[in-house]
Amino acid sequence: MSEAQSISAAVAKLYDTYPFPPDPLSDDPPPGYNWRWNWNTAYSFCTGQKPAKQDVRILDAGCGSGVSTEYLLHLNPQAEVVAIDLSAGTLAVAQERAQRSGVAQRVTFQQLSLFDVAQLPGEFDLINSVGVLHHTADPIGGIQALAKKLAPGGIFHIFVYGALGRWEISLMQEAIALLQGSQRGDYSNGVSIGRQLFTALPDHNRLKKRETERWSMENHRDECFADMYVHPQEIDYTIPTLRELIQASGLEFLGFSNPKTWQLDRLVGSNPDLMERAAHLDEWERYRLIELLDPESITHYEFFLGRSPLPRADWSQDDALLAAFPELNPCLDGWPNRCLFNSDYQIINLTEAEHEFLSACEANVQEPRRSVAELMGEHSMSVVAVRSLLDQQLLLLSINTFRASNHH
Repeated sequence: MSEAQSISAAVAKLYDTYPFPPDPLSDDPPPGYNWRWNWNTAYSFCTGQKPAKQDVRILDAGCGSGVSTEYLLHLNPQAEVVAIDLSAGTLAVAQERAQRSGVAQRVTFQQLSLFDVAQLPGEFDLINSVGVLHHTADPIGGIQALAKKLAPGGIFHIFVYGALGRWEISLMQEAIALLQGSQRGDYSNGVSIGRQLFTALPDHNRLKKRETERWSMENHRDECFADMYVHPQEIDYTIPTLRELIQASGLEFLGFSNPKTWQLDRLVGSNPDLMERAAHLDEWERYRLIELLDPESITHYEFFLGRSPLPRADWSQDDALLAAFPELNPCLDGWPNRCLFNSDYQIINLTEAEHEFLSACEANVQEPRRSVAELMGEHSMSVVAVRSLLDQQLLLLSINTFRASNHH
């Protein structure tokens, strides 16, 4: 057995022992929303506009217990979904989850490695791979295999771990492994030793403080604790190594899905000289500077890649914005209340005019559709106010093709 096969077998054994994520099964649709798993909102984030088609093919690459798969199915009702994973035990949970929530007829589950996705027929418009590549023996080989299955005009959503924000975790992983000795690979033993360590360490200990402040709420479940502290394979990234991974894919980097985290002004915006110096850095140098200055915030990298041809909508000119057809973002947690969560899970309070405008946008999906300008006139909204809603990802825009063709 090769090293890669040994690692794959060890990873499968972990998830057979502790199916992950451990979210409970339910007969109801999954709670809350994640816009990154909605084809319309993810595509709009990447390109600025709503996609032209809805009957897309989606690959959930490393689906685990099917939590992500269930969201992909419920958030994309016209999509065909294929979900793969190494662990037979975890796949069984995923299949039951899809069956229970009534979406099993649109998904195909298959026990398959990322490295063998060439066996799957066809290409995919959206590939989702969350928390998977960093647990393989060869992430570059994995991302390249998946990239080959991305259709032209498709997008690829990826989540991998960050080394700087997980520094204490990596130390505890090594400490547990040392104490396990020959029992490494016995994951329940590893969980037991890890829990004993956190109990025994003094309260001021840095590893214990980080666990208590950041992770302990989710880690009360053994499945989460095992995934974090006794995983047999983990590769954590920094901006330089992440860039190498992205470049190896041959795809275009479309941006981090938490862009506000990657804005330098949140850290040193009060100092114009520092901002001026940073303005001379390229995009990836600025990202590196941010993670060096704020390491504990960068526990992971979540981002999109794409394969050309990908259109780009430009709403910087008022006439283009006013002519567009607006819709409500379908992934707003708390809607239709005026107090809700935005895409970064921050609480926002809508004015009465904003709420009325968004309500009109929610209804603006049937022909004849109305433009931003038409809805603004009915609801006392300014261009500035509409741009604010757009910046907060509360709106999706479609290009008015009739207006655009006449304009040209």
